[in-house]
Formats: sequence, structure tokens, C-alpha cells
Amino acid sequence: MTDLPLLLEPEQLAAMLPLENTLILDQSKADCYAEGHIPGAIHLDFKRLQLGQAPTPGALPSLEDLSALFSELGLTPDTTVITYDDEGGGWAGRLIWALDMIGHQKYAYVNGGIHAWRLAGLATEQNANQPSAGDYQVTALQDGYSLSKEDIVARIGQADFAIWDARSEAEYLGDKVISKRGGHIPGAVNYEWTRGMDKERGLRINNLDDFRTLLTSMGLTADKEIATHCQTHHRSGFTYLVGKILGLNMKAYAGSWSEWGNDDTTPVAIGHE
Repeated sequence: MTDLPLLLEPEQLAAMLPLENTLILDQSKADCYAEGHIPGAIHLDFKRLQLGQAPTPGALPSLEDLSALFSELGLTPDTTVITYDDEGGGWAGRLIWALDMIGHQKYAYVNGGIHAWRLAGLATEQNANQPSAGDYQVTALQDGYSLSKEDIVARIGQADFAIWDARSEAEYLGDKVISKRGGHIPGAVNYEWTRGMDKERGLRINNLDDFRTLLTSMGLTADKEIATHCQTHHRSGFTYLVGKILGLNMKAYAGSWSEWGNDDTTPVAIGHE
């Protein structure tokens, strides 16, 4: 099969189906999947790619749990994963980050997910597809796709480093406090994730040239290492994905504000500092 582009338009995928050696993963809510999904898609509960434990609930599960999950899904080193969700790319982007972390580089995202697919009038199916299980072993997590709390503390203020905070403005400013402390990482810039989606076009990503110009104006440029986070690295799954599509050097901070805001030793900025 020809390698797919990272950003795959619904109409492009529809014209290719069915595809061999391809795993289409739907990370929508269960009732949305049951209502109608892309033909051949298998439902994946997004919670299965979260550790779900303090202080870093957004971290990945253990290597054993990851191995079990991807074995259950029938992933092989040669499988192309096509992913989408029902929210514009948060969970799908997080899955792509997880694939990066386990060293699997064959993947694509359906632009806008199921909303764009339905808006385009493309065929859906209601039956629940079942994967053909295999044996996939995750032996290590890869370097180069994530940063730890300690990494970020060491990098704050460096000219070749930037932080994209994907949370709401109220969380960023410290007006809405979810963790022990509110505010943001010093030097971080805020662009709330859903602002990057076109609600008139089925939650497709905003025009890429305009998006690149916007991010450049915010200091999020290709010559910098960019950490992105939210509260639990769900919303920042979208910003990680967009950054990759635009060719930026994206790193996920999976600990996110759930870790940073609950640690009394980390620096915090309030308001527009």
C-alpha cells in the first residue's frame, strides 16, 4: 500500500476503501461509534491509552499493558493505522503520539474525524468490527517525543524552546483552578485547542497556512523544540498532531498541569505574566 499522508481528508479515504494491512481506529464515544462509523473501523476506548493514576494520569500505561492492547488490536510493524475521533482530533492525536512513543511510524489522521465524514455524506456502518488479535511487544518507549517535568524546568527561558499550553484561557490565567495551583508554566503561550478547528467544516483543522502564520506570531516556530500540554495530555493530543502536520519539533509533556500544578516546587506564572 502507498504510504498515506499524515493528514488524510475524508473523501480521500473513502475513495481508497477497503484497504489492506490497515487498522482503522475509531476513538469516538461508544454511542457515537454505534450510531455510525467509517466502514471497517474498530472502536478503541481512549481510556486504555492513559495511565489514569496520580500524579500523571495522562502518562502512558505500562509496557505490558501497551503490548496487550496493541496485540489485541492486531497491530504489526507493517500495519498502517488510520485514526479519528468525534471531537476534532484530541484523542486521535494522542494515539499518534502513543504510536510515536512505541516506535510505530505508519499512521494517518482523518481530518475532522467522524463529523467531517458525515458532513461529506460518506457511507457509515453500524456493526461493531472486531480486530484479529496478534502478538505485538512494546519493549521500550522511544526518545524524542516527550519531555518530563524535569526536562521542562531545565529548558524554561531558553531561546530555542517554547511551550504550547492547549488549555482554556481561564485555566492558563489561573482564574479556573483544577490542580492544587492554577496558572501556567512560565514562558508558555496559550492557544486553546478547539480554536484550531473549523466548526463549519466538521471540525477539520483550520487552514494550515493560516495556522502556521498564527503559531509563528506566537513564537511557535520550526527552529524550536516545542513542548505541548493541557491538564492530562488529552487536549494537547490535538496540538501535538497539528504541530507534526506543520513540521514543527513537537514534544508532549504527558504529566501536564495535573503534575505541574500539584507540585509545590515547580515555577508558576499567573495572569498574563
